[in-house]
Amino acid sequence: MPIMSEGDYSYNRLIAAFPFLPEPSFESSEMQEFVWRRRWGCTTDVGALRTVLVHRPGAELDVIDPTKWLPDIGAFGDVDRGWYWRGPEPPDVPRMQAQHDALVDMLRNQGVEVVYLDEAAPERTKSCSPRDAVIAVDGGAIVCRLGASIRRGEELPVTRTLARLGMPILRTVHGTGILEGGSFAWLNARTAVLGLGTRANVEGARQVEEVLRTQGVELVRVDLPGYRQHLDGLFVMIDIDRALVNPTLVPYALLEKLRELKIRTIDLHPQDHAFTINCLAIRPGRVLMSETSAATLERISKEGIDVISVPFDGVYRGGGGIHCSTAPLIRDPA
Repeated sequence: MPIMSEGDYSYNRLIAAFPFLPEPSFESSEMQEFVWRRRWGCTTDVGALRTVLVHRPGAELDVIDPTKWLPDIGAFGDVDRGWYWRGPEPPDVPRMQAQHDALVDMLRNQGVEVVYLDEAAPERTKSCSPRDAVIAVDGGAIVCRLGASIRRGEELPVTRTLARLGMPILRTVHGTGILEGGSFAWLNARTAVLGLGTRANVEGARQVEEVLRTQGVELVRVDLPGYRQHLDGLFVMIDIDRALVNPTLVPYALLEKLRELKIRTIDLHPQDHAFTINCLAIRPGRVLMSETSAATLERISKEGIDVISVPFDGVYRGGGGIHCSTAPLIRDPA
C-alpha cells in the first residue's frame, strides 16, 4: 500500500506554492490596505486626526422629564428607567445640536473625516459621548463594555457603525470586564494609560492589555480618585510631549510616568471649568477647546499650543465635553 497518493503530492506542491504566512502582521500597512481597504486605528492621541466618530444629540434625550428632579444628587433622573441629567436645568437640545454642528464644521475645516453613529440606542442619553464606547488601537477597534446602567446599550450602535465602515474589531470587552474609552489614553506609540475606577475595572484592563501586549504596547494602570469617572476629566495629551492636567486630581503615579517619558504638564487654571481639560488634539500642538476656558486657553497658548475655541457649554452641562464627544478612529503616527 502506498503511504502517500499522487493527490497528496499535488496537495503538498499546492501548499508550497500558496503558503500560510503570518507575516506581514495584521497591523502592517500592507495587510490593512489589502484586507481592510485602509489603515485603521491610532497609536497616539495627538497625531493628525483623520477620521472621527460622533453622534449629534437627538431623540434619545426625549426621555428626560423635567418634572423628575432628584434633590439629593442635584440632577434630573429616573433610577428605574436608568437615565439622569446633571445640573439645575434640563437639556436645551437645539443649543446642544447647534454647538455640536459647529464642532463638526470645525473638524471638517481641519480636514477631518466625520462619521456619524448610525443610530443611538433608545433612551441612552449619553450617546453624544461615543468616545466611551470604542477605543482605537493599532489596526482596529476595541468595543468597550460601559460600566453604568445609564450607558449600557451604547455598545450595539457603535459596533454596527464600525461594521458598516469596515473597521476591524480586535476585541469586545466581555465577561465581568467594564471599560469606558474616556479612561484610556495614549502617552506615546509604545505606552498607554488606563484609569481604574467606577467605569473601568481590573478585568476590563486585563482584556485591553491582551490586545496591546500583542502589539508591543505597555499599559500603565492608575487608580482614579474617589468617584471620578474618567481619566479625560483630569488629563489629556495636547502635544507629543505636553499634557493638560488638573493638578489637584491627576494621580501621582501618572505624573511620575509622564516625567519618565519627558512629557511636560500644563496645569488647568483654577478659575476655569473642569471640562476645559476635556479637549481634543487634532494634530501635534493644535487643540480644539471650549471657549468658556479663557484663562487656560491663554496659558497653553503661551506654551506655543495652537488653540481653536468653540462654544460647547450646552453639551458639557450634560456631563460630556469635546473629548467625550469625539471618538478617533484613524490618526497619523506622531
